[in-house]
Amino acid sequence: MLRDAHEQNRRSWNIATRAHNSHKRDQAGFLRGGGSTLFPDELALLGVPASAWPDEHGRTDLSSAPAPLAGLDLVHLQCNAGQDTLSLAALGARVTGVDISDEAIDFATALARDADRPATFIRSDVYDFLATTPASFDLAFASYGVLIWLSDLTAWAAGVARVLRPGGRLVLLEFHPFVMTLDQQLQPSPYPYFGEGRAYPGPDGIGDYVGPALAPMGWQPGDADFRNPLPTQEFSWTVGEILTALLQAGLALEQVREYPYANGCRLFPGMRELPGRRYAMPAGAFDLPLMLGLTARKPG
Repeated sequence: MLRDAHEQNRRSWNIATRAHNSHKRDQAGFLRGGGSTLFPDELALLGVPASAWPDEHGRTDLSSAPAPLAGLDLVHLQCNAGQDTLSLAALGARVTGVDISDEAIDFATALARDADRPATFIRSDVYDFLATTPASFDLAFASYGVLIWLSDLTAWAAGVARVLRPGGRLVLLEFHPFVMTLDQQLQPSPYPYFGEGRAYPGPDGIGDYVGPALAPMGWQPGDADFRNPLPTQEFSWTVGEILTALLQAGLALEQVREYPYANGCRLFPGMRELPGRRYAMPAGAFDLPLMLGLTARKPG
């Protein structure tokens, strides 16, 4: 694995995280009031019943039913600033969030305190955590923009298998790898689909995608002129490589799903907005799979 690339990405994420968080209003109050940043798709993969999904205002009501993840230990890999992690905690799980960004973990730790939601957050390269932690988990969860930062998919999958208890599950919901092959004009991008895990430079650094995504929800403008001076290294993986890495790690695939929409993110200009902050391809454009979801279980 490419440690220099991981460190380069950590520095870029630290700068980007500050800009991303500048758009968020009272996250702690939102979470304390029953707010959730999770979408139905990842909740369905986790096995959470529809009665516990957020309503159109992003709030959940768990007063009339047992917490669906009660008693489970869950690790959220590459958890970013912790909003999804704490939304999982509200479902009853004992959560541990892991991320390489110092800024993200500092924000997540403070958010857990202010939202009064118990959680553990660890600043670590995900590979170091998966290889060394003495903890074990019933669920490993990762979502939305995680695989492109992995320089060794085989080692990551083996690490996931290591920290899962027998019978434990990996739940992954990711933007579909094929999306990376197109640029903003829906023309071929510099990222070929069959990249075999090669590193590709992100010359503009991690951008401020959070502001435009959240603006329709009425959140604050924040750092409107953000430019990230630190480039990144990103990695290309095919669906076949993802599935093969999990199988070689000894995990048993339970379901693999592809979705014709992206959650909370306009990946291309002109995408059609669907109910629930989902976005489909622009009118007249060819259909693409925009997200990939899967679950895999450790035998036992």
